[in-house]
Amino acid sequence: MSDLKSIQTEARSKMQKAIEALDHNLSVLRTGRANPGILKKIVVDYYGSTMPLDQVASVTTPDARTLVITPWDRGALNPIEKAIRDSDLGLNPNNKGDTIFISLPMLTEERRKDLVKNARSYGEDAKVAVRSLRKHALDEVKKVDGLGEDEVKRGEGDVQKLTDEFIKKVDDVVTAKEQEILG
Repeated sequence: MSDLKSIQTEARSKMQKAIEALDHNLSVLRTGRANPGILKKIVVDYYGSTMPLDQVASVTTPDARTLVITPWDRGALNPIEKAIRDSDLGLNPNNKGDTIFISLPMLTEERRKDLVKNARSYGEDAKVAVRSLRKHALDEVKKVDGLGEDEVKRGEGDVQKLTDEFIKKVDDVVTAKEQEILG
């Protein structure tokens, strides 16, 4: 890293990855509506190997309370059903012979509060990651040879502005998810 621009570009790229990881973590949280994303972490034991659910079946949402899973191969029905039952999602799959239906019950107020806590926890993890990246970028700024004191201060200020921008993005993403859960 020879100049401040490349330090900032790398920091921005890595901070964006922290936001993407947050989005992924929040996508598996169940909200009031049926969302195929809640099944992202399901892995199916299929012919002796484990595969993500989306590689053995399609997942659709015909209405706000139902998920329909259609396997590419009928032999995957029972393993998919077992994987969903064994998951920590608390879902009860209903095998209809060639598809699996999952009716999502209404969330209780207590469950909604737990989900909001989880969302906030994921948000805090993302903020910690962003702050860690800030520290790394600030260390890199100080290592650049030939910079005057003013240039170092300006570089540090730019890194802080970038950090503030991404912390705000984390807050915005978590707030939107909270409203989705409570809505």
